Amino acid sequence: MAAAAAAGGLAYAAFHPRSQIFGSHVHSTRSAGKLAITFDDGPNPSITPQLLDLFEKYGAHATFFVIGEFVREVPDLLRDTIARGHSIGNHTERHPNLFWRTPSLIREELEGCSGAISEFLGAPPKWFRPPFGLRNPWVIPAANQLGMQTVMWSLLPGDWRAQSAEWLIPRLEPIATRAVANSDGQGNFRANVPGDILCLHDGYHHHQNGDRCPTVKAMKYWLPRWRDLGLEFVTIDEAVR
Repeated sequence: MAAAAAAGGLAYAAFHPRSQIFGSHVHSTRSAGKLAITFDDGPNPSITPQLLDLFEKYGAHATFFVIGEFVREVPDLLRDTIARGHSIGNHTERHPNLFWRTPSLIREELEGCSGAISEFLGAPPKWFRPPFGLRNPWVIPAANQLGMQTVMWSLLPGDWRAQSAEWLIPRLEPIATRAVANSDGQGNFRANVPGDILCLHDGYHHHQNGDRCPTVKAMKYWLPRWRDLGLEFVTIDEAVR
């Protein structure tokens, strides 16, 4: 019984998006009216440009947590992402499970990605998201030592396993439900109520050109509907102000 409880506690500390046991992090926006949409595992030349065009259509901004080795393959795509007003975050050099890594290997992964971002953007990232959301006692401190704050999420709909937009679209419904519950229907949101950070994926961490078409189609469906509910699409920088 004690062993099971200890294992459950460790799993909560390592993965639950609101657990602060292994260090403090951001897991919501400061206002119910602010929605921070984030994408992991890019930049992906097959998908990321489609998202950039779609978000530009709606005047929306997002945060892209990128993999260092992919950044080196398509640096111009990273530059275009920044030029369009989005934010960039560190998602490690090769996307390992950091829970099983030692402090030195964790720092190596974070430094590799930050170095790639700095090389092509001229400045290091301020935000970090651990692969799979997994943390151990050294992950968040390593990010902090490199000048980054860790970002988790309030909704993880599992788009990496989506076979169709029809499967994914209903799994994004909680954002609309909470927006309706926290507003008067006129775009005025309740004070002192946090907003959502949505974790999606524009890439596939094993290789480039991963198929994330269901994610793009789900964004085409939801962006106008969330906008009509009065939600403001913000980067993580804007979300924490």
